[in-house]
Amino acid sequence: MTKTLTLLALSTALALPQLASAQEIKEFNIGVLGGENAQDRMTSNECLRAYAEAELGVPVKLFTPADYDGVIQGLLGGTLDMAALGASGYAKTYLTDPEAVEPVLVKSTIDGGTTYFSIGFARKDSGIASMEDLKGKVLGFGDPNSTSGYLIPSVELPAAGFSVAPGEYFADIKFTGGHEQTIVAVNNGDIDGGVTWADGLGDWEDGYNSGALRKAVDSGLVDMNDMVEIWRSKPIPEGPVVLRKALPQDVKDKMTALVAGLIEKDKECAYGMASGETGGFMPVTHDAYETIIEVRKLEEAKGS
Repeated sequence: MTKTLTLLALSTALALPQLASAQEIKEFNIGVLGGENAQDRMTSNECLRAYAEAELGVPVKLFTPADYDGVIQGLLGGTLDMAALGASGYAKTYLTDPEAVEPVLVKSTIDGGTTYFSIGFARKDSGIASMEDLKGKVLGFGDPNSTSGYLIPSVELPAAGFSVAPGEYFADIKFTGGHEQTIVAVNNGDIDGGVTWADGLGDWEDGYNSGALRKAVDSGLVDMNDMVEIWRSKPIPEGPVVLRKALPQDVKDKMTALVAGLIEKDKECAYGMASGETGGFMPVTHDAYETIIEVRKLEEAKGS
């Protein structure tokens, strides 16, 4: 009897991990940062959703909150399982809860780099060709949680003598809500200049190889011949693809492998996820973002 009970207990114990693994997730939710309108974000990432659903065997949904913080809060609250964050967004997530997510991959450029730039731009017919020409005019930022659309220019511009306190150097600072909104606002003349992101590779006329300008060109929102670059930041580390730490390890392994192999599996899908040309997705760790985390911590301290 004792031997029978022991064997039963052992067989039950061996079965439990498999049962738990099958029951641990019933769905998988992917957050997509702002930067372009919600429908375009859904379209660009639908292929990833379908691949993930086939790989995980559970329903996979895309979520496109109106702002960056919607994705960040979803990750912090556990309602989102994965997202491609900007470096500043990852910094906020980590500073709020270091155990919420883990960075696993980072997008590379076609030359193998993992940095990009914050790009200042204006309409060519405005006569604005530099930040000096924007004195007394209106500058647009994107989202407060954007690395290139706010954090980096808010640090580098003042260091170069261009205060971003409204009314000090620029007549006003306006938050547009996202990269696409900034590009449209500049193009329409609603603001005099703005900042957005690009890899800085390729041709200006194409919106460079990847970034918000490239996506705007692809969508027919802007003709880059009507625009001029007026400022460029120092290189910025590409933000990470993050996964919720509490996910089962096999789920994290499957999703990491899926995204890492996306460039070979479906180049067009990788293009959509990367907002343009990419060399693929490479492994990355938290260490790559320690500097951005410190910058964000200092900036938040100034505002408190």
